[in-house]
Amino acid sequence: MRQSLSVIKRPLCLGSLRPLLVRTRHRLAREVPPCPKWSVYETSNLDRGGGNRKKKIEEFSRSSREKLVQSKNKMFSKFTSILQHAVEALAPSLPLQEDFVYHWKAITHYYIETSDDKAPVTDTNIPSHLEQMLDILTQEEGERESGETGPCMEYLLHHKILETLYTLGKADCPPGMKQQVLTFYTKLLAHIRQPLLPHINVHRPVQKLVRLCGDVLAAPTENEEIQFLCIVCAKLKQDPYLVNFFLENKTKKPELRSPGRAESVKAPDTGQSLTGEQAGGPEEPQAAAAASTSSPTSNNNNNSNNYNLVTSLLNLTKSPDGRIVVKACEGLMLLVSLPEPAAAKCIIENTELCELLTDRLVSFYKALPQSLDPLDIETVEAVNWGLDVYNQKEDAAVFTGKRALISFLSWLDYCDQLIKEANKLAATVMAKAVRERFFVSVMEPQLMQTSEVGILTSTALLNRIIRQVTSEALLQEMVYFLLGEEKDAETPATVAQTPLRHRLIEHCDHLSDEISIMTLRLFEHLIQKPNEHILHSLVLRSLEERNYLENKPQEEREPLENGQPHDAVDLEEDPLFGDDLSPDSRLSGSDWLSSSPPQSPDHSKSDGKTEVHKIVNSFLCLVPDEAKSSNHVEGTGYDTYLRDAHRQFRDFCGVCQRWDWRGNPKPFEKCNLDNPFFEGHFLKVLFDRMGRILDQPYDVNLQVTAVLSKLSLLPHPHLHEYLLDPYISLAPGCRSLFSVIVRVVGDLMLRIHRIPDFTPKLLLVRKRLLGLEPEGINIDHMTLLEGVIVLEEFCKELAAIAFVKYHATAASSP
Repeated sequence: MRQSLSVIKRPLCLGSLRPLLVRTRHRLAREVPPCPKWSVYETSNLDRGGGNRKKKIEEFSRSSREKLVQSKNKMFSKFTSILQHAVEALAPSLPLQEDFVYHWKAITHYYIETSDDKAPVTDTNIPSHLEQMLDILTQEEGERESGETGPCMEYLLHHKILETLYTLGKADCPPGMKQQVLTFYTKLLAHIRQPLLPHINVHRPVQKLVRLCGDVLAAPTENEEIQFLCIVCAKLKQDPYLVNFFLENKTKKPELRSPGRAESVKAPDTGQSLTGEQAGGPEEPQAAAAASTSSPTSNNNNNSNNYNLVTSLLNLTKSPDGRIVVKACEGLMLLVSLPEPAAAKCIIENTELCELLTDRLVSFYKALPQSLDPLDIETVEAVNWGLDVYNQKEDAAVFTGKRALISFLSWLDYCDQLIKEANKLAATVMAKAVRERFFVSVMEPQLMQTSEVGILTSTALLNRIIRQVTSEALLQEMVYFLLGEEKDAETPATVAQTPLRHRLIEHCDHLSDEISIMTLRLFEHLIQKPNEHILHSLVLRSLEERNYLENKPQEEREPLENGQPHDAVDLEEDPLFGDDLSPDSRLSGSDWLSSSPPQSPDHSKSDGKTEVHKIVNSFLCLVPDEAKSSNHVEGTGYDTYLRDAHRQFRDFCGVCQRWDWRGNPKPFEKCNLDNPFFEGHFLKVLFDRMGRILDQPYDVNLQVTAVLSKLSLLPHPHLHEYLLDPYISLAPGCRSLFSVIVRVVGDLMLRIHRIPDFTPKLLLVRKRLLGLEPEGINIDHMTLLEGVIVLEEFCKELAAIAFVKYHATAASSP
């Protein structure tokens, strides 16, 4: 058919193209210089002048002839291409299969007929033929029903065209062929909708081509390599079971360690230098899954699986081209998210993924300056891996080390997102690797040092890390690193059982106010993270047995007048607490509305609203009138805290919703009240700080009260009872938040009378803090006056929290 067709075409085509042929020949004659000719005389002179000159002239002559041949070949190749396209345009259309076979045979004929294997592939017709083959396959699929394989695709599969192309690409013959093969594979997988990878004549050459990717750093084919690898990853994401085809048998057994240290297994032989035949064909999916699900210790007599797809992507993450690195990271994220256990196990045991993550995290951290302003660390813009914009001049103008800080935070964000998206098995191992190889090995010595500058910088960085981490597995490992894994109740003897936890809590009461503020801020962010162990370790395990309560019988306790202090004022008639509270202040539809404890037997009333008024009043009346200044400034009343308390309590309820926190306190008869009560190291430091509120800097007081208010918002019945119930009878030697504030107020009452013009000075300080008055002359006792203002505001905040929590309970009760 092709021969008869050419007979029909030739007279028409050559007749119409004859002028073009003549012009091309004339142009070649003009452009190609004639070979130099030497006369007999000149030749004899060359002989007499020495062999070196003759040798050079012969080399020059040979080089000229080679250039002439190359120039002719290149020109005639272009002419042939033009002629071929013209012939095809004039010829009648062929059936798709014949056209497809024609283009494939044209490629194979090139290798049979050509004698020049150094000419680049772009000077041949191969790219055009490959493009035509892709167009034919796409057209064929579009003309058929979904899932039906056409004759062209059957021909490609049956004649192992992809295998042949892989061989040509591996040899890179002619030069640039590897790039063309990668592009063909990529477009084939991207444009054909029917599943191709299950065919052995597709996934086997795809496997082999994967091995060639990332083999050479900064190779000219990097862009095509990463495009090819990413389309393979995307196909596996669509059909995860196909990943078993890419878990290849290794010829060498890796050095295996205990299962608990899977992340530390050395990288096995990647098989990059092996040919497809040496590396062996892929296992069947069932066999691969069976082999990969066996325990590491039982694999001593079996070959492990090689995951060359991951290895190639890891190699490309070392590219100097940032775009290639980002695409490689995206491919890795697709692979770790596959649900197949075999693939997850292979990633953590037989690849260097864990090492790459942690080593790069460590190198970025060590590149940071030894000293950074905590404010710069806290306020640097939010980072998103792969999207940070690099501008060295602008970064240096903001603060030194900004680029290094963004690079570290960006890679941390990638590690966090990778672990968040990963299969649970892989996520756990990767998170443990980050804990052991980064947190323990690098950060812990920085946090335990004695240099105040070093402590401040490392604590600020840790605070930023805590704020940024969102993956459950990495957060869990970070919490265990900071607080330890102990769950039993604390005692004074076990306070220092976890050295880092002990040191961090001690830093909340450091001689350096900057270190104290930064560490308190760290714990404020930590207790808001969605991890139950944080709150259990810091506060709840000390309150579990409720042994802060008095253990005497009811008749032996000191009675209270109407169940409340003698100087309490009933706010029952206050319109603020009426039933017309705005809907925004209610918590509707939350399961945690019932999390606040019911009224204790000491002050149980039939009217719950009356009871909450007494509790709110207890906090509002703690600060005496002569020490109050908010009533002289508009917009600083108690009601300003209600909306914030409602929003924050709702947020905490959402965080704590999935934890098994009982709605009511543990029954009194089931509590072990014989053990002496110890409030725990964390609450002890906070209460000690709260007790010195009149003698501490304003910023320290703000941070201490911020942490205590966050703890008060938690919907745990024991914590609510201990921090927000003024009526509980404390056991001898115990203190609660209310009792600590009572002692502070008693100390304040003794000091007020020693300060002349106390009230005017207090009002002036409040206005200055609010920006209503300019800074002027120094005021005596500034620290105490600022402490009084913080104390008053904190009591109003606690009253609002108590009201919101009790009101939420009443709204949710049937």
